[in-house]
Amino acid sequence: MANILVIEDDELFRLTLEDRLLMEGFSVLTAADGAEGLRQAREQLPDLILCDIMMPVMDGYAVLQALQKETRTTRIPFVFLTASSDPLQIRAGLDLGATDYLCKPVPKTKLLTTIQHCLENQNPPGHEP
Repeated sequence: MANILVIEDDELFRLTLEDRLLMEGFSVLTAADGAEGLRQAREQLPDLILCDIMMPVMDGYAVLQALQKETRTTRIPFVFLTASSDPLQIRAGLDLGATDYLCKPVPKTKLLTTIQHCLENQNPPGHEP
């Protein structure tokens, strides 16, 4: 099953999301801030990243920009999962190259559908990375 990195500074939300993903059979890595998330993304090369935007040390936009600059991490599907439903923030995140943008609280079915869609489209059949 896919390995998902969750970058989220809210400990309760991070743990709840981790439990939800583990129950669905995913392998899960977690980070409490953007800098730690970037380090783990570089070292572990997860199949997908779920990332908050407003975090200490390094925000989600900076994490995405750093990952986009590196050959090894640029193709990892990156989904913002944040409390802000501001259309300008959504557009900014997608313009930076995020695969998708989900607003908290996200229903379980929407989260899982988004993850599945991102993973399926990461490497379409017949296309090598």
